[in-house]
Amino acid sequence: MYEGVYAHPDGDSTVSRLAATAADYGFDGVVVCNHSDALADYDPERVAGEYGVDVVDAVEIRADNPEVAAGHLGNYRPKHTVLAVHGGTTALNRFAVEHDRVDVLAHPMADRGDFNHVLAKAAADHGVRVEFDLSRVLRADGGRRVQALQDLRKLREIVTYYDAPFVVSAGPTSHLQLRAPRELVAVGKTVGFPEDQIRAGLEEWGRLAERNRERLSDDFIAPGVKRGRYEKEH
Repeated sequence: MYEGVYAHPDGDSTVSRLAATAADYGFDGVVVCNHSDALADYDPERVAGEYGVDVVDAVEIRADNPEVAAGHLGNYRPKHTVLAVHGGTTALNRFAVEHDRVDVLAHPMADRGDFNHVLAKAAADHGVRVEFDLSRVLRADGGRRVQALQDLRKLREIVTYYDAPFVVSAGPTSHLQLRAPRELVAVGKTVGFPEDQIRAGLEEWGRLAERNRERLSDDFIAPGVKRGRYEKEH
């Protein structure tokens, strides 16, 4: 299982500190999802080797509108294993789920964004993972927490009905905000998620990283097709 994290300067903890804590909590890896305007400086292989967890280099495009996001997409897609788009408005949510080069629609219900059956079908068609973001449930209170619960329940119902792919994250910006998988399962239950759905969403980050690393390799030609020895030598 993997957790999507935000490291310094997008958060308070370094990638190393987040990886060390994630390893202690039983995660297999972390996906460093820093926003495009606050990227972290780190060596994924070195951190992974030091703490024994996979470290996935990712980027979350943050833009004011789809036109700006589209420009960032072409710039960041070749450079990162996982690419997400920070949603939260209807326009950005739609942009994200309609692009094959986007891996994850992050925070679709932030900023009172909407997510409906049209977007769920588009996400399923384009293989864009919709993020179930548990951060507001964990760290908000009062009316904001109630609204977060309602948003997640609505999102889960739509995503499940249309069988759209998804990931789960608590979006920690500090190692102190990391929660063990069993704790995230418990939080999910308060929203109405079955245990296996939360675990599947945490595992999906790893499957996504593995798929994209294969596609970024020199041997990749198309899904299911790799270069053979003859092609490498000639």
